[in-house]
Formats: sequence, C-alpha cells, structure tokens
Amino acid sequence: MIPRRKFRLKLRSCTLILGQRTLVMGVLNVTPDSFSDGGNFFSQEKAVQHALQMERDGADLIDVGAESTRPGSLGINAEEEWSRLAPVLSALRTRLKIPISIDTRKSEIAAKAIETGAEIINDVSGLKHDPRIAEISARARAPLILMHMRGEPQTMQQKPFARNALKDVIQGLRASLSIARKAGIANSQIVLDPGIGFGKSYAQNYQLLAQLSQLAKLGFPLLVGTSRKGFINKTLTQDGNLAPSPHPPGIAAELKISGTAATVTASILHGAHIVRVHDVAQMVSVARIADCILNPNLAPKT
Repeated sequence: MIPRRKFRLKLRSCTLILGQRTLVMGVLNVTPDSFSDGGNFFSQEKAVQHALQMERDGADLIDVGAESTRPGSLGINAEEEWSRLAPVLSALRTRLKIPISIDTRKSEIAAKAIETGAEIINDVSGLKHDPRIAEISARARAPLILMHMRGEPQTMQQKPFARNALKDVIQGLRASLSIARKAGIANSQIVLDPGIGFGKSYAQNYQLLAQLSQLAKLGFPLLVGTSRKGFINKTLTQDGNLAPSPHPPGIAAELKISGTAATVTASILHGAHIVRVHDVAQMVSVARIADCILNPNLAPKT
C-alpha cells in the first residue's frame, strides 16, 4: 500500500483531481461483440440510457468505445466505428453531465469524437496503431490515456508472453510517452494504463497488480481496467464450471463481480487513480472503502 501522488487533469469542462479519491470510469461498449457485454448496448437508446444510469450510479466519467479489442477480435474500419459512435456521442453530449472518454485506436475517430463532445482520448494501443492520435490530443489539449498492449488484439493471447511483464510494460509505455511528447502533449495531460489482460498471461496480470507501485514511479497517474476480464473468470472456474467453493452453482455473474471487486481494491491500494469498470454501482462502493483504507481521514467521523 502506497500513498498516491495527486494530479490535476485539465478538460474543457472541468479539472479532474486525481489521487484525492479514486475516480470510477464506467464502460460503455457500443459493439455487438465485446467480451463481457457485447450487444447489450448496441442500440443508440440502450447505450444512452446505460450511460445515464452509470452516471446516476456514481461514475465520474464514461468511456465510450465502438470497436471490440477482446482477444481474437479482428477490428473494424473507421466508417463502421463512427457509424456506431456518432449517434450515441451526439445524444450524450447534451444529456450527460460527467466527462466522456473516447476509446479508439484511430486518429480520425478521435478527432471526430472530440468535436462531438468527448474530452479524453483512450488509446489501448498506446499510439502504436496510429501515432497521429497524439497530434489530435495535442491540438485539442485533450488528456490522453496510453495503454500497454503486447501485440494486436487478434493474436495478443497467442504470441509468447514477455519473460518479465513489468519490464515489458515499462518499456512499452516509455515508447508511447516518447511519441506523445514529440507531438507536444504535456506530461500533465497523460495517464498510463498497464493493459491488464492485453498480451499478458493470467499470472502476469496478478503480478502487474501487485507491482503497480513500480509503474507509479514513472510519475504519471494510473488507470487500471480489470473488470470482468478472463483471468478473473479463469481463477474462479475450472473447465467452465465453478471452482470448488462454498458457493452454489449458478452464480457466475456474482463471482465475476466479487472477483473484479478484489482486483479493484488491489489496484487502488497499489496506486491506481482511476478504475475502469462495467458494474459501476458496486465498484463505487468498493472504491469508497478502499480509499478509506488508503487514507483513513476519508472515513466518516464518529
């Protein structure tokens, strides 16, 4: 457990204070094929209503994406990605009171999304897929989230994993930071994400969570996304069945939430400033308790 350094992230609409308490980023997948909720919010109205519900549940910002980057996914072209995003972003622009982050690997999508109300760019490729995203971020003065991904979504869980995951993540993020800085992005506008589940073994995901404090030494705020990911499910199941436990069968969804809660708590206690989650209401509660462990001064007064 380490004290978190405090940062200020400047957006068009506000300034986010990072480190005083954990910020919760709600995930909105406008896709038919995401790994955890593909198709659930593919229609415009369902997507908008879900975003508004996450806001009511306590989300501090919403991350909207229209291209699945789950293991094995092939990706889509920019035209298809924007056709999914445009109506949702347009609707949320006037109805959502919290900031929107755009989850994309394409500079033209990032540019259009910023023009349509998004205030943060979240690039899961860390500028490796399309380095021009850095130029969009710099020009719009929009904060940029740089995530580490080993390989490409289609093959990232098939290629050999790094021998030392932490070293691989640090080297990859430093390369992404170099691209961002050359484009003129201020250090104060950058957030780093170790990319849990993106080209890492199950054990390496846990190792990275335990070693987050080492990433904090890079001097940037940290975002961590573990929500409903495969390594949690695999830990709690055997051959597709619930692992031996006192729990009765038929509660896989609940176990995914509790498993996510454990990883969210670990992330916060090891230095995460933002957690990216699907189950906002539950993880807002988890974050509140974890924040009090990290800083007892946040606890209610008796």
